[in-house]
Amino acid sequence: MPKLGVITDGISREFEHALAVMNETGLEYAELQYLWEKEVGDLNDAEVSKVQSLIKAYNVRVSCISRHNFAGMLVGDTEVGDANYNRHIDGLRRCIDMAHELDASLVRIMSFRREMILFGSSGADYWVTSTGAWDKLLKLLEVPIQLAEEKNIQLVLETGNNAMVPSAWLGRKLIDDMGSKHLRILWDPANSLYANEPTYPDGWEALKDGYIGHLHIKDARVNMPRAHVEFCELGSGDMAPYLSPLADDMKRSGDGGFISLESVYRPEDGSFEDGYRASLPKFKELFDW
Repeated sequence: MPKLGVITDGISREFEHALAVMNETGLEYAELQYLWEKEVGDLNDAEVSKVQSLIKAYNVRVSCISRHNFAGMLVGDTEVGDANYNRHIDGLRRCIDMAHELDASLVRIMSFRREMILFGSSGADYWVTSTGAWDKLLKLLEVPIQLAEEKNIQLVLETGNNAMVPSAWLGRKLIDDMGSKHLRILWDPANSLYANEPTYPDGWEALKDGYIGHLHIKDARVNMPRAHVEFCELGSGDMAPYLSPLADDMKRSGDGGFISLESVYRPEDGSFEDGYRASLPKFKELFDW
């Protein structure tokens, strides 16, 4: 049975209010990203202790510590051991420590900043391919994975809309190339729409055999030629044709992992909490089996 939850700042960055809404609406697993205007990994010891107390008071569990580790960094401009790389490694260490304190099994990382064409042939490899960028990405991920192995934590790398791994297909390739059981994919299929990858069957077929460590669910209307995106109520956007087939196949496979509603939709003249409440019924209809 899936472990259903929400990224709490999609309800509110006032953490206690977000937990109260979770209790009211029947979700058990809190994914932590921003709390009280701070990103996880930036909280001090007293604030982490407060988080721990609130989690116990509201009887929820933590699924994932989701800092934007390694987001937005260009692989070509980054070297292992340089100042910015080490700053992100330090942030990752703090996230791993927080995960252990809160009994969370997952810590999110990102895959640096996107290069559009990683592989090419028949002349494309000469003219338009970012030759060497993929191998450089693998090199930059070695230290985080080694840290995860030492600290016995599961890293989940998100398919990001502006990241080196935007698709499930590339996510599978990354896991195969890295070869560590401490790295799995945080699949955000709506993000993969930016890579023109259909969620079902394409994305699911790429990742279904043990590659998924965590799942984000949201909906959007994506217009890549116009560089525009509009978030929307779950089931009313470009994800609509894929959601039921995906959920049905997950149910048949007995998938029991963490699934977070990513509450990024804000209705006109409304709040993100309003968007959460609008999308929650469909989320439960699909995945609460």
